[in-house]
Amino acid sequence: MTIAAILRHKGGTVTSVRPDQSLADIAGELTRHNIGAAPVLDPTGALVGILSERDIVGALARLGAAALDLPARAVMTAQPRTATQATTVAEAMRMMTEGRFRHLPVVDHGRMIGIVSIGDVVKARMMQQETEVDSLKAYVSGAA
Repeated sequence: MTIAAILRHKGGTVTSVRPDQSLADIAGELTRHNIGAAPVLDPTGALVGILSERDIVGALARLGAAALDLPARAVMTAQPRTATQATTVAEAMRMMTEGRFRHLPVVDHGRMIGIVSIGDVVKARMMQQETEVDSLKAYVSGAA
C-alpha cells in the first residue's frame, strides 16, 4: 500500500500557514481545524517548513507569552522530510519513527499535494495486515 491510497481515502485538503504568520494565529488555526501540525508554504506555494504544536510549546517554554508574537519561520522545522505518492506505508512509518516526527508532507513534482499523520499511516498498516490475515485464513481454509 502506498501514500497515494491514504490520500485517496482522506483527501488532499491541507491547512497551511505562511512563514510570517504569528504563532498565536497558527495556534488558533491548529485548534480550529483540530490538527497537530501545518505545513509552512511560501507565497509561491512551495513547502519551506512544517510547524507543530510541539514547536509552539517549545517556544512558549523558552520565551513565555512573547513567543506568540514570533513568526512561523522562527520556530518551524525547515526543509522537513517529505514523501511522494509512491512512498509505501512501511517506508513512511520507518521515516516517521526514525525521525521522531508525526506529520509527513506529500510532494509531487515539487508541489505539496497532501499530508499524512502517524495515525493515518498506522491505520493504513493495520488495514493492510487485516487483509493479509484474511487472505491467509481463506487460503488455509481452502487447502484443508
